[in-house]
Amino acid sequence: MFSSATAQWLFLTCLPGLGRTRRRELLTEFPDLPQMLSMNAATLRAVGMTADAMAAIQAWQKQDDAHPAVREVRTIMHDCQKHAVGILTWGDTHYPEQLRHIHDAPLVLFTRGDTELLARDQIGIIGSRKATPAGLDHARRFAAELSARDLMVTSGLALGVDGAAHAGALDAGYPTVAVIGCGLDRVYPHQHRRLGERVVADGLMISEYPPGTPARAAHFPQRNRIISGLSRGVLVVEAGLRSGSLITARMALEQGREVFAIPGSVHSPVARGCHHLIKQGARLVETVDDILEELGAWWSPPLTPEPASVPEPKRHDNGPLAGLDSREIAVFEALGYDPQSTDALSSATGLPADQLMQSLLLLELQGLVSSAPGGFQKIA
Repeated sequence: MFSSATAQWLFLTCLPGLGRTRRRELLTEFPDLPQMLSMNAATLRAVGMTADAMAAIQAWQKQDDAHPAVREVRTIMHDCQKHAVGILTWGDTHYPEQLRHIHDAPLVLFTRGDTELLARDQIGIIGSRKATPAGLDHARRFAAELSARDLMVTSGLALGVDGAAHAGALDAGYPTVAVIGCGLDRVYPHQHRRLGERVVADGLMISEYPPGTPARAAHFPQRNRIISGLSRGVLVVEAGLRSGSLITARMALEQGREVFAIPGSVHSPVARGCHHLIKQGARLVETVDDILEELGAWWSPPLTPEPASVPEPKRHDNGPLAGLDSREIAVFEALGYDPQSTDALSSATGLPADQLMQSLLLLELQGLVSSAPGGFQKIA
């Protein structure tokens, strides 16, 4: 193990008392990792190594399995082998070039699936976990058409827009990359376990966290920098003003990536984040061609792209709909934040006029729907 380049990179990430920034600084000062790990105590002290890190390096030099950092490396390698997880390090030629150029790039990536996909041009698709039916439809359709136009879709496997984007690419017959905020021996959220299996089978799932790492809130902003770092640009489908998607968009701008946003209804809370981004200079997107036009300086699309056929998305919601019958849920899901006529709702739900009006009345009484000139709409 001690002569393995992969193990040496893992050991660097396990050194106690060092953050990502300090590890990168050490690599700048000493690009030859084996040489750095063979330095004597005086040299390590001279370069500002902490006492804990020095003790770990000396244990590595003595091949002392009793030291926690050494033991951690051995555990990670064992768990990766057990769960068929690959390890891609900064020293590997297949490490994605796009990612190398962000200031806090991970030194190690854990992988399941086809790592050669990382060399392809990617676009991140992100958005609200509580997306509207229209937002889920946009995510699926844009993912399918962008994939057909030779841009690979990358997202975070979260509920809502992320999952719809992955499914849209896969359903259209194209691979996709999922970046998750936990170990690859588990899938979070658990509702996307089957989707995660599809991603691994036909695409790639990656994480900077070793097997056994649970999902934690602090991991997701870190995951988001990888999504934007891998991508040439990021498309925000729907987002609230306090959405994590806006954080990802800001990271993308800091990394020199393009940011795109789909506008929505002025009444929709999940459109306000997109409108904010557009006001700040993000490219307003109505079609895939808007994205390709902006990216045209570095990317040339295929001459005759095949149109993608995407099945209609389904949405399952809890919260305010808890306790309602399936008929009322179907009517609520068919509504948007702009008024829709009863004729349009009847056509969308397949309900006769009398049953539709009964459901709308019940939803009004629940405070979920209001009547408006032109029909009915959700209450923001």
